[in-house]
Amino acid sequence: MTPILSEEVLDTQESGGPLVALESTIISHGFPWPDNLDLALALEAAVRAHGATPATIAVIDGVPRVGLGRDDLERLARADRVEKCSARDLPFVCATGRTGATTVAATCLLADRAGIPVFATGGIGGVHRGATLTMDVSADLAEIARARVAVVSAGAKSILDLALTLEALETLGVPIVGFGCDELPAFYTPHSGLPIPHRVDDLDTLARIVAAHRSLGLHGGLLIFNPIPPAHALPADRVDAWIAQALEAAQARQIEGKALTPFLLAELARLSNGATLPANRALALHNADLAARLALRIAALDVPALDGHS
Repeated sequence: MTPILSEEVLDTQESGGPLVALESTIISHGFPWPDNLDLALALEAAVRAHGATPATIAVIDGVPRVGLGRDDLERLARADRVEKCSARDLPFVCATGRTGATTVAATCLLADRAGIPVFATGGIGGVHRGATLTMDVSADLAEIARARVAVVSAGAKSILDLALTLEALETLGVPIVGFGCDELPAFYTPHSGLPIPHRVDDLDTLARIVAAHRSLGLHGGLLIFNPIPPAHALPADRVDAWIAQALEAAQARQIEGKALTPFLLAELARLSNGATLPANRALALHNADLAARLALRIAALDVPALDGHS
């Protein structure tokens, strides 16, 4: 099924203007009401502040949509039953006329179909702790390796096995660039101690790297790691302690699969007395800001445009 592009997204695309894709799982499954609607609007405002057009992506009543109105955003924020929609869930959610909030994987796929070259998220999924036994690996990694999108994130979620996540990305051949960092950011904290292969400190070079990736005709996407601003970072030792407790709770309740990450994030918010929520908000906005500035630079470069499938 071809995604439906909003009039604003179509107009921007036709004029060659900058577009930034945004996910919707953070709205339906990442934050409580009404903080989730406030964040959704703030993310779009952060993109618009630089002259780029936000394209929040979701499935609404069985129709994949690229670019949402306020009513759609509020519906995603308020509704109790919104499917957490990864790429593999798209056929089911579309065929049954359901509403689904798209994960990184589904957002990458639909952004690629729409020809949008830049996508801002909070943190990507990855290899879960204990995956050597459970084989629990997020579909985000495989879809980033397939979709022709530059993904801006604050690293992988710190609930994951970060070292194995980096190994998986290397195996999948995903190019990785740290913007102002030479180690993998750990979502709530800027440091993991795990080195990444390339660091860039200026936006022009970053845009040229994305443009070169596209011009070379390389398959798949590119990952840009943008650490959480230091003023909003949480102490690593406290985060590690909260994660250990959250993982124990998940194991005790036998929570796994697609329900695991939302449960762990909710547990972290509870255990931290809410401290993880403003940190998550800050890093998401930081990524939207960088993605918008990057999209402007890319739009100004003379490189082949992505052929959308819209």
